[in-house]
Amino acid sequence: MTKFLYSFLFVAISVVSSMAHAELRVDVNKGTMDPIPVAITQFVPKDGSNDQFATDIPKVISSDLESTGLFKLINPQSFIQDAASMQTQIRFNEWKAINAQALVNGTVTKLPDGRTRVEFRLFDVLGQTQMSGMAYMTTPQNWRRIAHIISDEIYKRLTGENGYFDSRIVYVAESGPGVKRIKRLAIMDQDGANQRFLTSGQALVLTPRFSPSTQTITYLSYGTNNKPRVYIYDLETGRQEVVGDFPGMTFAPRFSPDGNKVVMSLSQNGNSDIYSMSLGGGNPQKLTNSPGIDTAPSYSPDGSQIAFESDRGGTQQLYVMSASGGNQHRISFGEGRYASPVWSPRGDLIAFIKMLKGQFYLGVMKPDGTGERMISSAYHIEGPTWAPNGRVIAYFKESPGANGRTSKVYSIDLTGHNEHVLKTNGDGSDPAWSPLNP
Repeated sequence: MTKFLYSFLFVAISVVSSMAHAELRVDVNKGTMDPIPVAITQFVPKDGSNDQFATDIPKVISSDLESTGLFKLINPQSFIQDAASMQTQIRFNEWKAINAQALVNGTVTKLPDGRTRVEFRLFDVLGQTQMSGMAYMTTPQNWRRIAHIISDEIYKRLTGENGYFDSRIVYVAESGPGVKRIKRLAIMDQDGANQRFLTSGQALVLTPRFSPSTQTITYLSYGTNNKPRVYIYDLETGRQEVVGDFPGMTFAPRFSPDGNKVVMSLSQNGNSDIYSMSLGGGNPQKLTNSPGIDTAPSYSPDGSQIAFESDRGGTQQLYVMSASGGNQHRISFGEGRYASPVWSPRGDLIAFIKMLKGQFYLGVMKPDGTGERMISSAYHIEGPTWAPNGRVIAYFKESPGANGRTSKVYSIDLTGHNEHVLKTNGDGSDPAWSPLNP
């Protein structure tokens, strides 16, 4: 593995262009749907290539697609045609006989320079046409990322929307009893692979957030004198640096979409307001000035607006303002209290947490406050974060246990379906989804 976890050179080559107009498509906007049956064969090793790659790559692709709830993977034991014969001819009637609607096959080839060439093809079985085909060349240790990139291409062709599999999640890994909880920054692929710790656990860490480049993370840490400070962590070098040294308490840091600023909440004299600060230097710019607590800022994807929470009206509610602090207005008007607004990467929705009658809810609404709907609920839900395609939301749930609370990271489809636990190193909280890897 190279110094930076994901740095490698690969070349994507289109292997087909004349037959990429099939009609097979998943309607991802339906509330409920029947998953599309997909057959994914073992890839065929060529020229002395690693047979294990030919088995492992389709396994990762299968896991990626199945995790969405949009696809049903057909049991390989029911396959009639073998993978090797598919390299010369696809016998579509045999795949139709086992109810496959989409079909994926591929090859793995060892190149003379030590790299590996991975090629795949996606077919519409009913239309008997090839929908997509690509080849990727990379170093063998990056086979897993190639599998995620192929999954993204398949997802895009079958749903019409960008995938999110070639991405990572940073979170707070928790361990130990409730009164002596150890919290460490950890990072993993979106499917839970390649887990590693980023901090030692000697200092409490909270609210990690990715930069748009995915190579740096901002987070809050209680270091010297138990004072909370905002840090920047460089994933390539492991270097950590403080973002300014403010006289008050700092909370909820988050990058601007261009990665040049950090927006945060700064508490002084018992009052919390939103500030932005250029990473190039200079003094923080105060954006709000209310008698209440203003916190949890989140930029719109175009950088022109900021959503935040405030109790300036007497209860926690959601507000939106321009990036310079103007036109501050409330957008939440339902029952209960609202918190933790996070703007979708597509800009069409804001995710939030709602507290009503002793229950916590994960919800979404449009930036003007209309279209509010709840998509999950629990004893305690916190920390919504969007997948890079704006279709899936991750968050964490806390539950009481015999030895104190437990905390697990979940994801759910925007429709409110397919909620499941994500793999983390022990208990997990405060997840943050990265953009697609560069």
